Amino acid sequence: MQALGSNLGHPQTRNPDPVRARTPQDATLSMRSQLLEEFRNSKSKKYELKDIAGHVVEFSGDQYGSRFIQQKLEIANSEEKQMVFEEVLPNALQLMTDVFGNYVLQKFFEHGNQMQKTILAKQMEGHVLSLSLQMYGCRVVQKALEHVLTEQQAKIVGELNGCVLKCIKDQNGNHVIQKAIERVPAQHIQFIMDAFHGQVYNLATHPYGCRVIQRMFEHCTSMQTGPLLEELHRCTGQLVQDQYGNYVIQHILERGRPEDKKVVIEKIRGQILQLSKHKFASNVVEKCVDYGTKRDRQLLIEEVLQNKPDGTYPLVAMMKDQYANYVVQKMLDVVDKDQRELLVNKIKPHLQSLKKYTYGKHLIQSKFDARILMIFFKATLY
Repeated sequence: MQALGSNLGHPQTRNPDPVRARTPQDATLSMRSQLLEEFRNSKSKKYELKDIAGHVVEFSGDQYGSRFIQQKLEIANSEEKQMVFEEVLPNALQLMTDVFGNYVLQKFFEHGNQMQKTILAKQMEGHVLSLSLQMYGCRVVQKALEHVLTEQQAKIVGELNGCVLKCIKDQNGNHVIQKAIERVPAQHIQFIMDAFHGQVYNLATHPYGCRVIQRMFEHCTSMQTGPLLEELHRCTGQLVQDQYGNYVIQHILERGRPEDKKVVIEKIRGQILQLSKHKFASNVVEKCVDYGTKRDRQLLIEEVLQNKPDGTYPLVAMMKDQYANYVVQKMLDVVDKDQRELLVNKIKPHLQSLKKYTYGKHLIQSKFDARILMIFFKATLY
């Protein structure tokens, strides 16, 4: 959905000539005022905000004019800011969706006074959804959520009630939902949490939804995330092998509660070889090794060293695999001394044969190879 057309012209300068067709360059040049042309071509004159009075909207919609205003607003006094503010306000919605104008309004949320921020955000009322789904408008909504007071934050996000899933799955709207989760107090975004119920798997396997779920686990209360984690745990086996879902599971292992990490690791155990050879799941196995407890690592190592009926063990197959070899490297990198020596003793007999395999060669030539050889040399010396 394209909202609030991002290509709207500037009302005080738009005057198409019906007589002859013009090239885009002709049109752009004819739309510029003499002041903007002089500004763009000037190499010596030092302009101030007062010099563009009456042309602020036009300058805001120009690449160089917009940059000029942004820079000046960072250091402007209250009178200069008010002059700019009064000119942009009647055109606020248009500028919010403009490729260059949106940055000027973002600067007002950063450097304007609280009254200006409040009035500017009020211009969004009734348009928050369309702005959130628009490439430039979504950036202004995010900036507003960072700088307005709580009451107005609640009003802004409240307009998204009933459209949460639509926003999450939108390339622009998902950023607004993420910002709401990060910045708006929990009691005002409960409707966002409610929209997740029954949708965790669908969202975790979505390119934008997986990001939103991660923000939720980072910022929301345990009371809000508890039921969603239960839902997540029921589909962990599927998520670890999904191109997007694996990132959600990795996030749990990196930042989750110990009890949630334990649930994930228990679901991974018994499938180390299979999952380590999987393009996406191998990343999750690495995180299990990296963020699990010492006991977790011990159990994972015992699994890869467990003899098969044919006399082989998973570790050998993992060292030769394009994905699983990274799991072995991670084990060597993070385990304690006793666990490392146990692994090294199993790897040692296979060093020569590993050189015949592309990924085995990578393993023994990696930074871990030096560590392995050091252990061998020490053992030889003694």
